[in-house]
Amino acid sequence: MSLTVAVQMDPIQNIRVAGDTTFALLLEAQRRGHRLYYYTPDRLSMQGRRVTARVEGLTVKDVQGDHFALQAPERIDLAECDAVLMRQDPPFDMAYVTATHMLQRIHPRTLVLNDPFEVRNAPEKLFVLDYPELMPPTLISRDRAEIEAFRREHGTVAMKPLHGHGGAAVFKVTADDPNFGSMFDMFATTFREAWVVQRYLERVTEGDKRIILVDGVAMGAVNRVPAAGDIRSNMVRGGAASASELTEREREICATIGPELSRRGLILVGIDVIDGNLTEINVTSPTGIRAIERLGGPNLAVAVWDAIETRIAARKG
Repeated sequence: MSLTVAVQMDPIQNIRVAGDTTFALLLEAQRRGHRLYYYTPDRLSMQGRRVTARVEGLTVKDVQGDHFALQAPERIDLAECDAVLMRQDPPFDMAYVTATHMLQRIHPRTLVLNDPFEVRNAPEKLFVLDYPELMPPTLISRDRAEIEAFRREHGTVAMKPLHGHGGAAVFKVTADDPNFGSMFDMFATTFREAWVVQRYLERVTEGDKRIILVDGVAMGAVNRVPAAGDIRSNMVRGGAASASELTEREREICATIGPELSRRGLILVGIDVIDGNLTEINVTSPTGIRAIERLGGPNLAVAVWDAIETRIAARKG
């Protein structure tokens, strides 16, 4: 099955191919003979019911610095593609939300991964609250009295902006932290949204596991251990990655949430688990595929494209 695929992503010249999940998806799509178009979100347009993008034909090569070649720009109707990958990184701001509204107009006639309606309505740090039995105690608020009451109940907490990403602005706040007032003022000035306040999980020092689910099925995992003197395990923040198998508790978490992910059309999802506690369900532009393969696991881009092709075949059939 040869497909026409448009990829909405960040500037391709800036990506680091060794760790980029979108690039892994592009390599596998090209290996299968799919025709690739590339565009950045600012090239997306809508007039009436027609959603278009100014795209460039794309070929890729797994060589940093010589990893892509582009053809002459052209404007295409995205409804004429078989699939669109919405793969630009957060922030999950109004520009991102607007893109989901536009791409929703062509889905499911054109398969958009992940389903733009569900991405918009399942932000990472809110969707996870559908499963409180799998999580540590968590508060979503910017009300100081509520946050202080939560701290009195649970002691040390982690605080982070609701729509933050990549480990930015994540703080550990102890029960008697004298910096809390200043940090509250800083958050109140910097972020308009509510914040996530979560009971601090001491065993985060042993790792924050990223588990990749493809169409609702757990396919692989990587454990990310924070650098010395940091609580953030994100690899872009210096976290060290190691190969990892799933525990019985982690399999239980995946079995609980997997069917709902598949039903919502969230084909590629990365969940974060610390000490058996589900902390995030990442649906916007989850990463981890290349790290899993580098550490001896399978190339999960294969499973993702199998799932995409299966859905498209079922739609056409």
